[in-house]
Formats: sequence, C-alpha cells, structure tokens
Amino acid sequence: MRKFTFPFSIAYSDTDAGGIVYHGRYIEIAERARMEMLRGTDVLSDDGGFVVREISIKYMHPLHLADDIVVESEITNVGGVSMDVEQKFVHDGTICAIMTVKVVYIGADMRATRIPESILKHLNS
Repeated sequence: MRKFTFPFSIAYSDTDAGGIVYHGRYIEIAERARMEMLRGTDVLSDDGGFVVREISIKYMHPLHLADDIVVESEITNVGGVSMDVEQKFVHDGTICAIMTVKVVYIGADMRATRIPESILKHLNS
C-alpha cells in the first residue's frame, strides 16, 4: 500500500521541562497523521469511522523542541473491518519511534462493520 507522509514541527506544548517530546504526544501526533491520510474519504461522515483498538510504540531516539519531523504512515494489513497501520517518526533520516496501530471501522450504531470500498479505493490510489 501507499506510504503517506505528514510533516510536523515540535512545539513547546509537545515537550517536557527538558525540551524532550512527552511520550503521550506521539499518540496525538500519529492521530493527526492518520486523519491526514484519510482526508478526502467519507470517514469523517456521521455514518461511521475508525476507532483505535491497539497501540504499540517503540521509542529509539528522543525528539526535541523545534525538531522538524515527518510521520510516515503505511497500512500493513487490511481485514474486513480492521486495518493495521505502521507509523514511523523520522527526524533528519533517523527513525526515532515506530508505532503500530490497529484500527476498527465502526458504523453509526457503534458496531464493527466492513470498511467501505470508497475508503479502501482512496487508500490504494
């Protein structure tokens, strides 16, 4: 599948008192990157959307205040109702963290349902 890139600049609000990105901010930044990946699909409608089921993060190198990074998001597996996304936080060519996320598509009734073809087509284009 296609790789999606999301540029991001680390601000004061992303860091702790030592200027290092707080571990919880990685989840928020990754969520923004996944939403950008889905821009242009009907996933933001009232009919349904993705919810996170599992997250795993491996931290390798710290990110710091004023770092310009790229989050590379790649869908690694697609099932009927779920997909796995790998997200790499890259600074100056160095992978600083890798997050793996399993998301499940739910309908308006809040139950897992098949991922719409329109979304799958967008992600493969």
